[in-house]
Amino acid sequence: MSTIIPLISSGTCGPLGILHLPRLWQKVSLDVAGKLNAEYPAIGGGYDQMLLDAFGLNKEVFSAFMQSKPTYPQLEAWLLEQKGGQLDQAALEAFNASVLGYNHTDDTRKEILAANGIEDNGTLLDAVNLNNLDDWLGFHINVIR
Repeated sequence: MSTIIPLISSGTCGPLGILHLPRLWQKVSLDVAGKLNAEYPAIGGGYDQMLLDAFGLNKEVFSAFMQSKPTYPQLEAWLLEQKGGQLDQAALEAFNASVLGYNHTDDTRKEILAANGIEDNGTLLDAVNLNNLDDWLGFHINVIR
């Protein structure tokens, strides 16, 4: 069976405006279906855990809900239900800012850029774009080559 590298960027949001939530939904959905590429955790410690923490979601409860294989809009509806029908706008804005403002370590940045044949001139620092490059390279290696 072929596995899939998630290609939804952490910089993507759905109708609720929560960055990374579409990617987390895709990763866990692929995992539930047994199709997530082994190099990717269904729920990891980076942006995934940051999202759960920012919105007060329990990892086990979230994982249990995802076993029902919800559509993306169903996930957003469930999240709103968990929050009493309304998101804390300040928490949403703070979380989105933390996603966009996060930079990888120098070693991680250098590794991703080198693997992609891109000179590290100090202009590409943010983790969202570096992670995109990493995903796209993995896709190319595993699917295109």
